[in-house]
Amino acid sequence: MSEKLTLVAEWDKTFPRSEKVEHSKVTFTNRYGITLAADMYVPKSASGKLPAIAVCGPFGAVKEQASGLYAQTMAERGFLTIAFDPSFTGESGGTPRYMASPDINTEDFMAAVDFLSMQENADPEKIGIIGICGWGGMALNTAALDTRIKATVASTMYDMARVNANGYFDSEDSEEQRYEKKKALNAQRIADIKNGSYQLGGGVVDPLPEDAPFFVKDYHAYYKTERGYHKRSLNSNGGWNVIGCMSFMNQPINCYTNEIRSAVLMIHGEKAHSCYFSKDAYAAMTKDSKYADNKELLIIPDAVHTDLYDNLNVIPFDKMEKFFKENLS
Repeated sequence: MSEKLTLVAEWDKTFPRSEKVEHSKVTFTNRYGITLAADMYVPKSASGKLPAIAVCGPFGAVKEQASGLYAQTMAERGFLTIAFDPSFTGESGGTPRYMASPDINTEDFMAAVDFLSMQENADPEKIGIIGICGWGGMALNTAALDTRIKATVASTMYDMARVNANGYFDSEDSEEQRYEKKKALNAQRIADIKNGSYQLGGGVVDPLPEDAPFFVKDYHAYYKTERGYHKRSLNSNGGWNVIGCMSFMNQPINCYTNEIRSAVLMIHGEKAHSCYFSKDAYAAMTKDSKYADNKELLIIPDAVHTDLYDNLNVIPFDKMEKFFKENLS
């Protein structure tokens, strides 16, 4: 049984509506019975069965932010697209709220492929996915599992398992530091049970401290300003539950990416704090792989992490269009 969702009817995106595409709200259910909400974008000039793309991310964002911009823009270029909210977040179902899971979130992407495969105006043999930020890592994880996916773009990627287990820049990569984090998270579990609610970890810090690291300032400039703020976005508001991402600590993703046979394009900004995730993931994906020829890492000169969220002068949509048209042909 599908969960009944309450979906906003009006346009409430952080980007302007395109007159070149038809927009509608849709829902679909993953294999855990969680109903997901999505925005569908269809080019107005479309006819016949179209190549289709599912988009998600960034991690802690909603479909009204970067993923919707990507989906709408790719629809303008001839693709049927959806941007969806993951389980437990945004307009999607699932309780308790603000939880994340390597397994369920991979399934969310696969359920999106299920949905696209069943659309009368989509070609089930021509389906791709785009993952942004933390969902870039989840996109690679999904591509390694779902043979129906013919092409994957990972933009300004995070590996959420790595950052949860090792900290930023691998600065907490020791057994002792992981133990202390796990000890604190398990103490929080007891506190949550006693309180009868889950403690939120807090979204992007606001007001911004003067000595904040550059990447925190980068996030603040997107999530906490008119540029990218959205009332349903976790990063713009209270954040994930403190224990929301706990399982990523010892459930690594992307273990079999060098077995991905389909095409992959990884895009990252040269000056992004997170660029090491894409460089290392690309190296792992192509090492000792029989399928390295259709893999590419594109580094955008001078770009920072959130440039690839919404900066139309930086996001290489021409390159992405060419990539998908070649690999969803």
